[in-house]
Amino acid sequence: MFTQVTKGIKVSVQTTFEGTFFKNYKMHYAFGYTISIENQSQDTVQLTARHWDIFDALKDLETIDGEGVIGRKPVIKPGKSHTYSSGCLLASPIGAMRGHYQMVNFTTSEEFEVDVPTFKFSAPFAVN
Repeated sequence: MFTQVTKGIKVSVQTTFEGTFFKNYKMHYAFGYTISIENQSQDTVQLTARHWDIFDALKDLETIDGEGVIGRKPVIKPGKSHTYSSGCLLASPIGAMRGHYQMVNFTTSEEFEVDVPTFKFSAPFAVN
């Protein structure tokens, strides 16, 4: 598990290998990840946007920006958490993701970024 805390917001990530498949005459490697966002601060916050950099062993980079996570903009009260699962496709059996969430503190109206730790993907057959 990969974990990081920014301004009282703890982000934990667990990854899984989902399998391989061919698409457009090319092998793809499917990975899943589950992210838990725990509010360890004293203020209620809302996740409003996300930014991802996705890398694979072939040095391909994909950047994704968007609103919320999986169609939601969760409000997280102090001591509570929000957990969601998603996934990505890579062109190689090894890769990684990193990024950040854009958050709003409801008490101060401050917008701030919460770092997501770099988390790695590896198919079991690709790791020695």
